Amino acid sequence: MSENINSVVKRLIDGERLTREDFITLIKDRNEKIAKKLARHAVKWRKKIYGKSVYIRGLIEISNICKNDCLYCGIRASNKSCDRYRLTPSEILESCKEGYSLGFRTFVLQGGEDAYFSDEVLISLIRDVKVACPDAAITLSLGERDRESYEALRLAGADRYLLRHESACREHYELLHPKSMSYEGRMRALRDLRELGYQVGCGFMVGSPYQTANELAEDLFFIQSFKPDMCGIGPFIPAENTPFASFEAGEVELTLYLLSIIRLIHPTVLLPATTALGSITEGGRERGILAGANVVMPNLSPASVRKKYAIYDGKLSDGSEAGEGLISLKKKMKKIGYEIVTDRGDVKSNL
Repeated sequence: MSENINSVVKRLIDGERLTREDFITLIKDRNEKIAKKLARHAVKWRKKIYGKSVYIRGLIEISNICKNDCLYCGIRASNKSCDRYRLTPSEILESCKEGYSLGFRTFVLQGGEDAYFSDEVLISLIRDVKVACPDAAITLSLGERDRESYEALRLAGADRYLLRHESACREHYELLHPKSMSYEGRMRALRDLRELGYQVGCGFMVGSPYQTANELAEDLFFIQSFKPDMCGIGPFIPAENTPFASFEAGEVELTLYLLSIIRLIHPTVLLPATTALGSITEGGRERGILAGANVVMPNLSPASVRKKYAIYDGKLSDGSEAGEGLISLKKKMKKIGYEIVTDRGDVKSNL
């Protein structure tokens, strides 16, 4: 290791605030020895704050209908080959009830920006879930909405909101999205969610098209400053019938490395070992936990629609990735020294 990278690694481990240039150095000069060292310290922090507990989130993909045309996404509006579906509120409620009986205490309602799910529909659904599962948290991941909508959903009982920022660099964000979407709009939405009292999640794809060390450094700098309650990162995986179908997937090792860095710059963050990480490599989810993650998100969607939520190619949706595969997932976590717990798994804001 050069003296420069040694110095940056030491300051990162000591909890000092890093500059954009520091993050560029961490990314450009990384090697296996550094990665192992950062993973070791990241795990130390996550055990100090969250112990050996791994929190589970029941993922319910409520619709693959979306008005947006993001260039990387398999459910983009212009993909005519996508087999569209939309769950009814009663189907979503039943999925929550089933998950609750399995031990889930957080449900993530995720979907494209589907106009059917108006405030009125979602408010009624949120209230019904809260009645059926009174000690469970509801996380929404339904894209950009106006502040009034976010406020109404929060008042109805929504606890958390996941909205990946996708890129903290405006120019890079614009290369990934259509002109109808804006970097400013995404950042404004994240600020609104925080001000309204949600536990807020952001995130990005590792190895997305046109991404360089500079863009990744900007993402890490943003996370260090914004301090999200949750942060979801996973390798970019191309989707057929999209403009980026021929691009290479993101690196597993770099994704794991960045998970460790995020844990170190923001030790209390709820950090998922994402489905994308599990989809791109065998044992990816377990490797994510060993790099500093502490959340996994099994799929509770009805089996008939799971493969239709094809935001990228080869997405896992069954086996231990599915809600009913919880026993298998528990065994896998136990094998690496961790324990799946029945808990809402709220962020711990104090060290």
